[in-house]
Order: sequence, then C-alpha cells, then structure tokens
Amino acid sequence: MIDYTVEDTVALITLNNGENRFNPDFLTAMTDVLDEIENSTEALSVVVRSAHEKIFSNGIDLEWLVPVIQKNDTSQAKDFFYQLNWLFKRTLTCPMITVAAINGHVFAGGAIWSCAFDFRFMRTERGYFCFPEVDLGIPFLPGMLELLKKAIPFYKMEEMHHLGIRLTAEECERHHIIRKACHTDNLLDEAMNFAKGVQKKRKVIREMKTRIYKHIVHALDVEDVPYIESEQFHIA
Repeated sequence: MIDYTVEDTVALITLNNGENRFNPDFLTAMTDVLDEIENSTEALSVVVRSAHEKIFSNGIDLEWLVPVIQKNDTSQAKDFFYQLNWLFKRTLTCPMITVAAINGHVFAGGAIWSCAFDFRFMRTERGYFCFPEVDLGIPFLPGMLELLKKAIPFYKMEEMHHLGIRLTAEECERHHIIRKACHTDNLLDEAMNFAKGVQKKRKVIREMKTRIYKHIVHALDVEDVPYIESEQFHIA
C-alpha cells in the first residue's frame, strides 16, 4: 500500500493505493511508515509522491465510511476521525522537513493533508487542488481549518473554502500555496533536489514545529473533540 526508499538524507515515500483514499488501513500504513522512517533511518527530510499517474490523494474513502455511518457504527466512525487527525498531526509535527510531490489531483481530505506538509511541489499538466466540501454540504472541523490557514494565504483560502474553486499548479504557485509548479518530467527531481538541500537537525526541527504549530495541534486534539463526539460526522 505504501513503501519507501532512502536516498542520501531523503526518505522517499510512494503511495501505491490507487486514489490513496483515507480509510483505517491507509491511515495505519502511512503513520507506520512515518514511524519507521523516524526510528530506523537517519533521514533529515521526507518526500511523498503517488504511484497513480493522475491522482495524489482524493481524501476520505467514502465507499468505506458512508456504510459505517449508515449502520450507526458511531464507535468506528469516531475512531476513524481521531485516526485521521493523528495522521494530520503526525505529518505536521514530523521532526524532518516534509515535502509533498503532488503529481495529480489533490482533493478534499487529500488537499487538507497536503497542507500539513512543510512544502508542496505540483505538476503542471494535470491535476487540481480543491476543497469541494461546500458543494457537498460538509463543514470543516476546526483542526482542518487551521491546517488550511497554515498553507494558504487567507484571502485565497477564504475563496477556496467558500466557493470550492479548483486551482491549477500555476495558480497555486502564484498564490504561494506550493513552492513550485513543475512539468511532470521534472516534478520528482525538483522535490528531491530541494529535500536533499535540507540539512537541518531533527532535534531543532522537532522543537521549532512544536512551538510554531502549537495552535494547530490544540485544534486537532481539543477543539475537534466536541464535533467528533457529537456524532455529527463531517466527511472531508
């Protein structure tokens, strides 16, 4: 489902699960890989790419989650949203520089997750960056909103949040949502070369992220809880 290799000081993670939608198996696999990289390698940065030629991640696996909610299996649904928040937090506070090499569409929960990365690169020929929740009638949780505000200038985040517009890589670069828009042939090289140039000590990165992202972690750990516990499940 997810594998990785280490090249110099960079751990390259490949998402191999089709559209890389979020369900318990995917979330467990991703957090396990992050744990293994941290505990078993000397990597100083992480690059994540998708094996799918058109899609980086399309967010929550509704084919898995909707039947769970329809069956009123509230315990499993709650566990899922807490697990999703753990992936967001695990990515956000990873003691290494994290880079998303977005090689296709990144929608909804997948786009939210990409905001948890430190830096984003995106291909130019195919793929949109989009939060379609407004058209689905689904409000964001507080932690999700804080992740969006971290990565997207507020004026553009507000437009994307309220209108559900789709942005190309070029538009994302123009509004500083991504570091660089790249041709598909160059995307991985650009992301890897950037990551290889990062030689920051884990201890320093860990402490800096703990301080700068304290408010986002609080939103994920504390502010989201009443919404999840209310059993009014919002699917992003």
